[in-house]
Formats: sequence, structure tokens, C-alpha cells
Amino acid sequence: MAAALAYRQTPSMPIPASVADPVRVCFMIDRLSRAGTETQLLALLRTLDPQKIQSSLVLLDGEDDLSRALEPDNCPVVRLGVRSLMSFGAANAARRLRTFWREQRPDILQLYFLDASYFGAPLAKLSHIPKVVRVRNNLGYWLTGKHRVLGRVLRPFVNVTLTNTPAGKQALIDHEGYSPDRVEVLENGVDLERFKRFMLPDTSRKRVRVGCVANLRPVKNIDGLMRAAKMALDRFPQLVFEVAGDGEQREELERLHIALGLGDRFRLRGSVADVAGFLRTVDIAVLPSHSEGMSNALLEYMAAGRAVIATDVGANPEVVRHSKDGLIIPPGNESSLVEAIGQLLGNPLRAAGFGASARKRVEAEYSRDAMCRRFEEFYRGLVAA
Repeated sequence: MAAALAYRQTPSMPIPASVADPVRVCFMIDRLSRAGTETQLLALLRTLDPQKIQSSLVLLDGEDDLSRALEPDNCPVVRLGVRSLMSFGAANAARRLRTFWREQRPDILQLYFLDASYFGAPLAKLSHIPKVVRVRNNLGYWLTGKHRVLGRVLRPFVNVTLTNTPAGKQALIDHEGYSPDRVEVLENGVDLERFKRFMLPDTSRKRVRVGCVANLRPVKNIDGLMRAAKMALDRFPQLVFEVAGDGEQREELERLHIALGLGDRFRLRGSVADVAGFLRTVDIAVLPSHSEGMSNALLEYMAAGRAVIATDVGANPEVVRHSKDGLIIPPGNESSLVEAIGQLLGNPLRAAGFGASARKRVEAEYSRDAMCRRFEEFYRGLVAA
């Protein structure tokens, strides 16, 4: 067992926190990475007020170098080394986890992703953890019949399901049969300090950069962006496209890149640690996804004051007000994306105005401090109830 801090020896049965005591929250996820959900979790761990919330972190696997490097140093961390729930090591990991929980005495277990949820939720009930919270921040585009069945089996072990958009809550209610009073909406937040003193975009330059921050997965529609780029470059030779992110679709996209003959006008940058630095070089920021919950990348685009183009999915049209903070286009429509780019190139003042409006909106509605206060209030209310 690996832990970031020494554990206190405490009674084995969890004791609910009083209103005046810090609430003990254990977060559990498969592993850490620089993807959106993991980034939001790390932000919570690093920003929650320790006088109000005492955090701990369980990684179902977490043995890879990147996950280890991202571990927070301000709370206890345990890696279980479980890569398959059907492995022989899973039973031993369950015993280690119950020991960890006896020492930490969490009032709440907050679960992310499928394997951590399937492993952690039943075990939490056996360990008498008072409240179990599951996070579901997407619209369920990936759900198979097996996942729907397992989700129904898991539901009695979960007190509250969190999502970050009203659309996500409605999808859980309409398509998966969740009770409305057991689904809560807590919106994401962005670290505004990373985006201070950014200049507004200038789409009148001789070289205009179009950027996208996304994992290379089919739902992010980077292949559609590449086809749109091919069309746009024929009309607007000043453009350069860059994508910051990596993932399972990398080889397929590299083959498409060659087939379309995009050359050095479209770059797959791979994983980028400094997203703010990447966005500083971008004038137009695009989110071409087929499906989203509340996109962290979109909030970062807006905090950076970029001229934003996003598809009409998930929370995108709620966060980006069309023709005020940016442009909203139909998903999967490459011609619409090219036309939107053309609008921003043809009217540089409008593009800069979108960037300024987007930045103000994020500062007012979606700061990281505001997000953490929402979670703190939620945790204390859940324990008090």
C-alpha cells in the first residue's frame, strides 16, 4: 500500500461529522491523467478548504508513471494496483481498501468511472460508509446493454449521482430511470489564474491558428475536424490547425492526415501539459465533439478569451451563448464549421468581441473557487441530511 501521508489510527466504524466538524470525503477513480474528469478531481483535491473537507484518494490502479506524477501531496493516497476486477488480486485489494477506510473513516465516498464504481460502491456499504456518491458527467453515449444492467445493479448502493449539466441530469432520468431527487447538478470550474493577461484573438493576422484540446477518441470528432480543415485550407490559406491531446485514435488519425494531404498545416501535437500556453498561441478554438457533458476544454477556451466555435451538444449551448460568446454549430457538419471559421476571419472585431465576452462569462459563472464552494456545500448538506 502506498500513501502520501501517514494514517491516523482510528475506530473501525465511521462516525458522521457534526455540522462543526470537517466532512471526510474519500475520492476513488481508476487512475489519474490529464483528461477532463481527472483534472476536475485534482482541482477539488487541491482547492477544497481543509478546515471544511478532509480528503483522501483511492486509485483502483494508478501504477503508471503519469498517474503517480499527478498524485496530490496534500491528502492520503492509496494505489490498489487492480487492472481487472476479475483478477485474483482484486480480493486482496478489497481487504487493503477496507483497512484504509477504517483508518480514514470517510463520511462520503465519491466514485468516478465504471470499474472504480463497480468495485467501490458495494464495498463501501459493507464498510458502513454513510454516503456513496457517483459522478456521471457525460450523456451516456457509450452505454451498452451490459452497462445499463450493471448500472441498475449498482444503483441501490449509491445515495446520490452527480452530473455537471441539466442535460446530463435529464438523460439519467429519462433514459436510465433515475429518481430526480437522487441526481444533483454541480457545474465544473476553471482555474482563472492560468489565463491572466491573455491578448484577445486577432483573426486578421497573416497566419491564423485554429486550436483544439481533446483526447483522440471518436466522440471528439477530430476526424471531422481534419476533413473540415481540408475544406477550409482551400478557401483560407492563412490557417494552421493544431490539436493538443492523445488517445486511442492516434494511428487512425495519422493515416487520415496522410490521406487528406494536410502536411504541416494540421498538427497532432500529442499530450500537452501546459494547456494555457498552447491556447495562448491560438486565435480560434474549436470543440467539434459529437457528445459532451460540460467540457473542461470549452471553459479553458473561454477563460483564455479565444474566439470559440462549439457543436450544439451537451452543455455547450448553455455555456457559450451563440453569437455573443462564440458560435454554436450543428454536430457532425463540416461545412458549418468551415463557414463559422470564415465568419471569424471575415470580421476580426467580432472574433475579439466573442473572446472578451466569453472571458467575462467564465469569470462570473465558472471559476474554480465557485466550483469548490458548490461541492463543499453539497458535502455538508449530504452529511447533515
